[in-house]
Amino acid sequence: MNVIFAGTPEFAAEALAALHAAGFTIPLVLTQPDRPAGRGLQLHASAVKQFALAHDIEVLQPLSLRQDSADPLRAEQARAAHARLLATDYDVMVVAAYGLILPRSTLDIRPCINIHGSLLPRWRGAAPIHRAIEAGDRETGVTIMQMEEGLDTGPMLMIERVAIDATDTTASLHDKLAALGARMIVATLQKMAQGPLEAVAQPAAGVTYAAKITKDEARLDFALPAQQLARQIRAFNPFPGAHAQVNGVTIKIWGAEALDAGSGALAGQVLAADATHGIVIACNGGTLRLTELQKPGGKRLAAAEFLKGFPLAELCFD
Repeated sequence: MNVIFAGTPEFAAEALAALHAAGFTIPLVLTQPDRPAGRGLQLHASAVKQFALAHDIEVLQPLSLRQDSADPLRAEQARAAHARLLATDYDVMVVAAYGLILPRSTLDIRPCINIHGSLLPRWRGAAPIHRAIEAGDRETGVTIMQMEEGLDTGPMLMIERVAIDATDTTASLHDKLAALGARMIVATLQKMAQGPLEAVAQPAAGVTYAAKITKDEARLDFALPAQQLARQIRAFNPFPGAHAQVNGVTIKIWGAEALDAGSGALAGQVLAADATHGIVIACNGGTLRLTELQKPGGKRLAAAEFLKGFPLAELCFD
């Protein structure tokens, strides 16, 4: 089979690499335009583009695929991309975390299949891994689905489940699902090559939406229950990084565990900050032990190491 691939981050690059290793012909890759990153804001190619260029695969990076865009540049690039798709001999387009909406004009050329990091219809949308951890879900998984114009509403071709461990962060769960999605898309296309697959409509019940993560969400509110805060810290690791302020300094909090014991103290009050007890913070409905922190310009440190350079005794997070 000839496969056009559309994707951008590492999650997608792992699937692209698996398809390439499995021997599928990939004549063209679509990915997001290079973005500024790092302190120098140098332009950086996406993980998908880097893999494609390393393996001599043609890359297109349109700003949009909507030919009716009000922006003349976006519309021009969309028309050029559409013409390139029409001129390419391919059997299926595989999409994974691409970041652009595929319009009907694209969906109508050839079948389009999506790798989605959730158990659809739960967590349709942009941030299914973050939201599953934040909500306290016990499991998630990967769904391979046929694409249609609705947001992650298409019929399902394959679905597999993964347990969410109590220590999973978005980073660790991302890696599990990326590896699973890569295996599943290879298996799906191998089966498609032998004949049509059964497509199962998504259930009408249980639909939830995984809104895009914003930096504003990552500021912790210690008036919330400790269990909820611990989930948020794991969900926002590595991006955007949970944080709180103490004495006017913004501290990133990368690891924490909820403790059952309540304190009756003011929310955010530091109850302990030493090598024996660690860093314990008063919350609503329990306390929170911080296990990994980072001050501005510093490294991520275990709590005991962090306290050597930033004492917290008798302070309060806000």
